[in-house]
Amino acid sequence: MQCRFIPTVGAYVLSLLLIISTGVQAQLRLPKLISDGMVLQRDAALKIWGWANAGEKITVRFNRKTYKTITGSNGKWLLTLPPMPAGGPYSMDIVGHTQLTVKDILIGDVWFCSGQSNMVHQLNIHDVTYAKEIAEANYPQIRQFWIPTLTSVQGPQSDLPNGQWRAAVGEDVRPFSAVAYFFAKKLHSTYKVPIGIINASVGGTPIEAWTSEEGLNDFSALQATIDKNKDTTYVNSLTRRLPSTASRPAPPVDLGMAEATKWYHISYIPKGWHPINVPGYWEDQGIKDLNGVVWYRKEIDIPASMTGKTARVFLGRIVDADELYINGKQVGKTTYMYPQRRYNIAADVLKAGKNVFVVRVTNNAGKGGFVPDKPYCIFVGADTVDLKGTWQYKVGTAYRPFAAGGNPAGGSPAGGINAQNQPTALYNAMVAPEINYAIKGFCWYQGESNAGKPQEYKKLQVALIQDWRNQWKQGPLPFLYVQLPGFMDYNYQPSESNWAVLREAQLKALLVPNTAMAVAIDLGEWNDIHPDNKKDVGERLALAALKTAYKENLISSGPLYQSATVEGNKIVISFTNVGSGLISSDGEDLGEFAIAGADKKFVWAKAKIENGKVVVSSDEVSNPKYVRYAWADNPVNPNLYNKEGLPASPFRTDQ
Repeated sequence: MQCRFIPTVGAYVLSLLLIISTGVQAQLRLPKLISDGMVLQRDAALKIWGWANAGEKITVRFNRKTYKTITGSNGKWLLTLPPMPAGGPYSMDIVGHTQLTVKDILIGDVWFCSGQSNMVHQLNIHDVTYAKEIAEANYPQIRQFWIPTLTSVQGPQSDLPNGQWRAAVGEDVRPFSAVAYFFAKKLHSTYKVPIGIINASVGGTPIEAWTSEEGLNDFSALQATIDKNKDTTYVNSLTRRLPSTASRPAPPVDLGMAEATKWYHISYIPKGWHPINVPGYWEDQGIKDLNGVVWYRKEIDIPASMTGKTARVFLGRIVDADELYINGKQVGKTTYMYPQRRYNIAADVLKAGKNVFVVRVTNNAGKGGFVPDKPYCIFVGADTVDLKGTWQYKVGTAYRPFAAGGNPAGGSPAGGINAQNQPTALYNAMVAPEINYAIKGFCWYQGESNAGKPQEYKKLQVALIQDWRNQWKQGPLPFLYVQLPGFMDYNYQPSESNWAVLREAQLKALLVPNTAMAVAIDLGEWNDIHPDNKKDVGERLALAALKTAYKENLISSGPLYQSATVEGNKIVISFTNVGSGLISSDGEDLGEFAIAGADKKFVWAKAKIENGKVVVSSDEVSNPKYVRYAWADNPVNPNLYNKEGLPASPFRTDQ
């Protein structure tokens, strides 16, 4: 008797479930970093990983070889390719139940570049200084993977939501970190191998946000914060509800926008305006302690030769936000203080003769207005009209003083925490997803956000270095970093400085093996925390890489303090990294040396180079004990260099 299968309701349901389950199988997936155009690290074991169904067989075919693995019960898979020399382009096939192909793969050197805004700053932001570099960019073997700003206080993340590799060719070079680009360009020109940049950087962020929980084990206060942040109930409790619209105090009215004829309108007739100088801060020109909105107005004569053409306006930098109107039309706006204001003006805006320029400036704290020593002009080709000079101003609104827990507009704050400043938050979301990816080393440019507590930075930086090396598990990877440049007002008397203490912490991190520091004390700008000179920073980092990572026999740093000996009424200072010899970079007497006795009351000293050392003395200090060099937020003339053209690091001997 032949048996026959008679379907039952149960069997039908089971079959249906099998069909459904097959349809919702996990798709074979790769991390965003493993994607078209990627650069893999040469001469290193290469981890390739991803996700699929549990128990799924995975085959990777690359460079004429095949590698196999099986997905774990958690849906993850990982296999390791052997070290390979530089080369490409290649394709990689990843086959499971489905197949993926990654194209245009290069093998070269990969650098993980991170930090805060000076590592963020793209070539596009500095497109005037580096216009030629951008126009001539044609380096298909220099590639960047830009990681978007992401945070997580709950723990390390496994992947990024988006991101792609881009080559330094044409307009695609604009989003490149300027520092990282010049670093990569120098290495590429030296070794003729592909250079990959993984850029994970966020402006205004502290070093502890970039460090893992394990890396912060020795910091009890930070560990307490980490534990609290994992408690969603606690985090949510910090978020206060805003008062209802009915109960919320009305924001201050800006008269310039409230009046029937807006103050920027071409038909507006100004009344009650007062003279003020541009550039300059209004607090320095008779407007006391004002946070709010101030309008600036000036009639600018434009020659006929500049009309009917696209123009550009440079308005330096403005604290905090601005809106620019010309002849009643808004032609540009910026919402925060740091970017330089460079606005394109359409061909139909300007007219021959008088043109009305109006700038609405909003400031929330500190001095408001136009930052000095920046370009202020409008130009078409070679024709330029200067915008500096006397303008007219009128206050649109004055914010009430800050109250505890309040804001200048009178409303309550949203509360909560600033996630990107929390310990581990950026590591979890922006670093952890890359730790399987083999790299050559690290480039780090950060410290400004920790300058308020500089004494902590030495231990924090060492913790970060050790943490990242532990996470990547590639041994003592080279760690290159930038010492903070000069910034803020010049001080013409010896003084204390948080920025100097933080630079000292950075200097002492050189005690960690296989690290190198690019001194940038001479590359800052007193009025801009984002100095324009990014090329020298990147190339000094590249010099550090040549010495530290590539083992070249060269001088990669300026003079570094080694020791000091008191000889009568003089102090004799010895340095490492003197190279071909010590020099004064400008041929003038050495500046920025201060000397003190046991009382530590520092006065300016005479300093001269003798027999490869610096001899420091002062008629005011007969029994010197201590010496400092370039010990200031922004030293006026730090001119001690070696003959290789690299500046000495600031230092002190009294600590």
